[in-house]
Amino acid sequence: MASQVTNEILSTESNQLAKQKVQVHKFGGSSLATTACIERVVAIIQNHCQLQDIVVVSANGDTTDALFEIIKLAREDSAEISEAIHALEALQVELINSLLSADSASQLEEALTTDIKQLINWLKEDVNSHENDLLAYGELWSARLLSKILEERVCPSEFIDSRDFLVIDNERSLVVEQSKSRNQFNSLRANRKLVVVTGYICRDDAGKTCTLGRNGSDYSATIMASLAKAGNVTLWTDVDGIYSADPRVVPSARKLHRLPSGVAKELGRLGNPVLHAKTLRPLTDHSTHLHVASSFDPEVTGTEIGKFGQIAKQELSVTYLNDLLLVTADCLKTDVGTRLLETIDIVCADLSSGLIVIKQELQKHVSQALASCDDEVKFSPVGILATVGHKVCKNGSIRARFRRSLKHIKPIAMLDSKSTHSVIAVIANGCSVEQLNNVHHDMTKDARHIGLVVAGVGNIGECFIDMLPNQIQTHTSLENLHLVGLVGSKKALVNNDGIDPANALTQYQEFATEYDKDSLLTWISNHPYDELIVVDITPSEGFSDLYHDFFSQGIHVIGANKWAASSSEKNYQALLQSVEENKALWLGNTTVGAGLPINHAIADLLNSGDKISSISGIFSGTLSWLFGQFDGSRPFSELVKEALALGLTEPDPREDLSGRDVQRKLLILARQAGYQLSLEDISVENLVPEQLRDIDIETFLARASELDEYFATSLAQAKLENGCIRYVAKFDVSDQGIKADVNLSRLSESHAFANLTPCDNVFQVESQWYQTNPLIIRGPGAGREVTAGGIHSDLVNICQQLAGRQQQVKIKGID
Repeated sequence: MASQVTNEILSTESNQLAKQKVQVHKFGGSSLATTACIERVVAIIQNHCQLQDIVVVSANGDTTDALFEIIKLAREDSAEISEAIHALEALQVELINSLLSADSASQLEEALTTDIKQLINWLKEDVNSHENDLLAYGELWSARLLSKILEERVCPSEFIDSRDFLVIDNERSLVVEQSKSRNQFNSLRANRKLVVVTGYICRDDAGKTCTLGRNGSDYSATIMASLAKAGNVTLWTDVDGIYSADPRVVPSARKLHRLPSGVAKELGRLGNPVLHAKTLRPLTDHSTHLHVASSFDPEVTGTEIGKFGQIAKQELSVTYLNDLLLVTADCLKTDVGTRLLETIDIVCADLSSGLIVIKQELQKHVSQALASCDDEVKFSPVGILATVGHKVCKNGSIRARFRRSLKHIKPIAMLDSKSTHSVIAVIANGCSVEQLNNVHHDMTKDARHIGLVVAGVGNIGECFIDMLPNQIQTHTSLENLHLVGLVGSKKALVNNDGIDPANALTQYQEFATEYDKDSLLTWISNHPYDELIVVDITPSEGFSDLYHDFFSQGIHVIGANKWAASSSEKNYQALLQSVEENKALWLGNTTVGAGLPINHAIADLLNSGDKISSISGIFSGTLSWLFGQFDGSRPFSELVKEALALGLTEPDPREDLSGRDVQRKLLILARQAGYQLSLEDISVENLVPEQLRDIDIETFLARASELDEYFATSLAQAKLENGCIRYVAKFDVSDQGIKADVNLSRLSESHAFANLTPCDNVFQVESQWYQTNPLIIRGPGAGREVTAGGIHSDLVNICQQLAGRQQQVKIKGID
């Protein structure tokens, strides 16, 4: 079991050890397009890189496109070529001068002038033989510029032309010669310098410049990680992660926070706009993790790709490719088809039916390979629509759901991928945007993952967790809820792959480790879920102080803890503002009345347009029991000691007798009713005589009889009026303002607060609609089961509210 449970709250020491591993950071062209973009990249490097790390860069902005256009103009012998070259050079000069000091800018401008002269010569000589050399300038200029900026402002740095070490077999298969490349790379990396390496370009054994294909810089980054045995690769791009579909065309796409490597590889193969098809190839035999993050919004948690547990394996996405060809021929059913599949990269195939699906550029190759076949070879335009997830081919329910989602499309065929991570529908003439959106909705509508962290593992916390397995099975709104954290006062257990609720407390006892506020907040701010809910069942004021941090991250809170809701008016209003600004949810029905629906009732009245003028009642189960039992036949102090022995009071009964808890509850209800109040506005009668307040608990209990005279006298006075005494909280709103107090009151025997079941709470609400006949809510106001049940009610409520919520997708353009 220990190997299955990973405590991901790291100590400071282990954090520092983790940082010793080499990290690779790759920045795409859009991340380096302008002066402002490059400034952001420099800030990211300052915050995330160390001297031994590797930075891989693409060409700035549209530089590669501009170079392709210049090559095209050269082949056409166009007069426009001079203007295009001048525009390209001017853009580089502008970047150089806006980002560097005069001396450094002069050096780079001189080097740029030399490069432009060489570029012009190659265009005049033989553009075809020098095409890759010309394309390499984009990355070369980008790396040289960024390295010089870092050298000036941040740390020692140098740039490396990847053609000086990275060797591949050829541009079709792009297989890296590992040993030769690794040795040459290690010899070039300077000690104690941050290296900036060109992406996209490399060379073959003959020394000829080669490219890794469009968007090949991602592949360069993972190659570097493989050569350097890096611990992590971050692809900094213009979107903040991998989504369940292309977010440019599927607005409801949701971010996939964690993705198994095999699934990510399949997504890249099938056209995901962020993942290069071969990006993950170099990491197959390494424990390196891959992250995708946005350089435009670096604080937002991106997507992590690696080895994960069951929760990550449940993720589903939908992708598509158009402009493909369906090849059908009887000879594909023979060894001819088998041999063909060994020489080309197919999209999908069913050789038993004599069909394969290929990209259009492979048509000539396939035609030549099948030229000797006696039967007809037919090429038809098609597209594919695929559902992708961990071993989906072996999941009957997912296959059935996918088939149902295609009922209006009628695909030519449904094929399993070789990896088993995708089921592919072949569609005549391609996939439309409408079809993609409809299928995505059907496949992912229930796929949102909600993480649950429970803080407080005492009596009520244990009861809450014991109820959790049955609640998850009973309520459909909880079916995507995962218990991922248990937090005590000193120890915590956090596992991103989920904690089995059935034995969560046992796992906590065995595997929880010490934590501090910073380590907890670090995990919280980087959680890998669509939503995170923190259930606070602690009595800790310190833990409630973390609500500001939770809400700022959009994390939802269910609080049985009264401290935040009864804090200063300034702090309370700041919390409400943060909740609204960050679209967080904050529920706390159990702060008052355990599981009684008093908060629900107040909210419902306000939402209906009513206005509350008074709330009163008995809000303490402990004091309800004490005064319900106190009839004068026994001294009040004996009842206090009995309640303590029965576990009905706090460990120090003076906490109950002080009235502070009732005062806080009244404040919470008044605020729920829409009134701005502070604790100082509520007068409270402390039932503990002043001489007994500041002594230790043992002395207090020994002198508890000093309580008896006051309560005996109060009861006797009440009986003269045929009444009783009760500890009552009340606030009233009138033309004179708000009056709020908590005190021992004499009530008639017929009063609604007089005859309660022991430990009951009672709430009386008067409003515009409930004046002559107030609304009364009565029931158990304490107890682990009713309180845990009230928290579960809030949990179902939050999950229902979150069910239809979609995160806003921020797109600044995908390379």
